[in-house]
Amino acid sequence: MGGTFLAVMDGFIVNVALPAVRAGVGASFAQAELTVSGYLLAYGLFLVAGGRLGDLWGPRRLFLAGLALFTAASLACGLAASAPALIAFRAVQALGAALFYPQVLSVLQTAFTGRRQVRAFAMFGATIGGASVAGQLLGGLLLHADLFGLSWRPVFLLNVPLGLLLLLGAALTLPPARRPPHSTGRRGRRGGRGGRGAALDGTGTLLLAGTLVSLLVPLTLGHGAGWPVWSLVLPAAALPGAALFWRHERALARRGGQAVVDPGLFSGGRFGAGSALAVAFFAGNAGLFFLLTLHLQTVLGYGALRAGLCFMPLAVMFVLASLGAPRLQERIGPRLLVAGYALNAAGTLALLAAAVADRTHTAVLPACLAVIGFGQGLGVSPLFAAALEQVPARLAGAASGVLETAAQLGMALGVTLTGLAFAARGGGHPADPAAFGAGLAVAALLALTALALAPRLLHPAPGPARAPGPHR
Repeated sequence: MGGTFLAVMDGFIVNVALPAVRAGVGASFAQAELTVSGYLLAYGLFLVAGGRLGDLWGPRRLFLAGLALFTAASLACGLAASAPALIAFRAVQALGAALFYPQVLSVLQTAFTGRRQVRAFAMFGATIGGASVAGQLLGGLLLHADLFGLSWRPVFLLNVPLGLLLLLGAALTLPPARRPPHSTGRRGRRGGRGGRGAALDGTGTLLLAGTLVSLLVPLTLGHGAGWPVWSLVLPAAALPGAALFWRHERALARRGGQAVVDPGLFSGGRFGAGSALAVAFFAGNAGLFFLLTLHLQTVLGYGALRAGLCFMPLAVMFVLASLGAPRLQERIGPRLLVAGYALNAAGTLALLAAAVADRTHTAVLPACLAVIGFGQGLGVSPLFAAALEQVPARLAGAASGVLETAAQLGMALGVTLTGLAFAARGGGHPADPAAFGAGLAVAALLALTALALAPRLLHPAPGPARAPGPHR
C-alpha cells in the first residue's frame, strides 16, 4: 500500500506543480506538458514488461529494484537544472514505477484469499483515493510554503525520504519468491517453464512496445503538437502491430515458451471483460479530473491550493466507499460493481446538468463530486479483484501489468477525447464555460459505457482450464 500511495500521489502532486515547474526551469509550454505526458507514455510502455518480470524473478525483487530506481530518479528530478534534463529523469522515474507498481496487485492476488483478499483490495482502493487528495493538497501546500526557496523542487524531493522508508519496509517484510522446480540446471537458467530467471520474451516485448507507442504517442502528444500527420498515421499502424504481437504470443505459448502476455488470459473468464471495463472507466475518470482542473483555474479563477481542496468531497467519499465495499459486497454481492458505476454515471450527468445551467460555482459542484467519488470508490477495488480472480498465481504479475496498461490507455484516451471536445467548443477560449459542458458530455458518455460493460463481470463465461498457481 505504501508503493501504491507513492505512485498515485506522485502523479497528482506533479500536475498541481506544473505552472511552477515551467517558470522554474524556463520550460516552454510543450516542455512542461512533456514532464507529465512523457512520464505517462514511458509508464504505459513498460507496465506489462514490469509485471511479467515480476512473474519470472519474483515480486520482491522487482518491487525493490523499481522502487530504488524511482527514488533515485525523483532525487534527480528535484535537482534538475533544465527542462530537457527534467523530462529525461521523469522518464526514468516512470520506468521505476512501471517495475514496482504491478507487483502490488500481484501480491494482493497471490498472498491473500477469501475475505482477507476482499479487504486487501478494499484497502488498495482506499489508498488510491487517499493518495489522490494527498497529492493535490501536498502540491498546493509545498508550493505555497516555498520551502528554503526551492519552489517546485520539494514536490519531487519528497519522494526520496518516502522511497527510502518504503525500501526498508519492503526489504524487511516482503517474502522472497518461492524457488521453482526448474530454478537449477540448464533449463531453469535458460528460461524453462516456470523457472525463476527465465528470459523475457524479447520479440513479444518489442512488438507490444511498438503497438503501444502507436496508440499512446498520438493520444499523449498529438493534441499539443496540433495533430500532425504522424499522429493520424500511427494509430492505423497499431492494428497490424497488434495482430503480429498476438500471433507471436500464441505461437510462443503453443511451444511452451514464456509469452509476455499469455493468450490464455483472454480465453473466457473475467479478465478480458475487466480490461475493457478498465479502459472505459479510467477514460471517464481521467477526463473528468482534467476538465475540472481546467474549469476551476481558467473559469472560476481558483489557485492551486483552492482547486485541490475542491477535489476533497470526491476523494473523501472515494476512500469511505472503498473501505465500506467489503461489507456492502457481502450483502448485495457482485451487483455492487454495477451500483458503483451507476452512481458514477449519475453524478457525472448531474455535473453536466449543473454546467449547462452555469451552477458549478455553487454547492452543486461538491455534491456532484461526492456522488461521483462514492461511485468510483465502489467500482475500483471490486473491478481489480474481479478481473484478477480467475488468473493463476504464476501469471499474476503479467495480468496486473496488462490491467494497469488498460487503465493507462484509458486515461490517455479520456484526456484526449474530453480535451478535444473542450477545445472545439471553447473555440480557442478555454475560459468559455460552454467548453466545460462539452468536455463533460464526453466524460458522461464514457461513464455510461463503463456502466454498460459492468454486467459482463457478474456472470462471465467459465475461465480457461488451468492448473492453479502455487498460492491459490
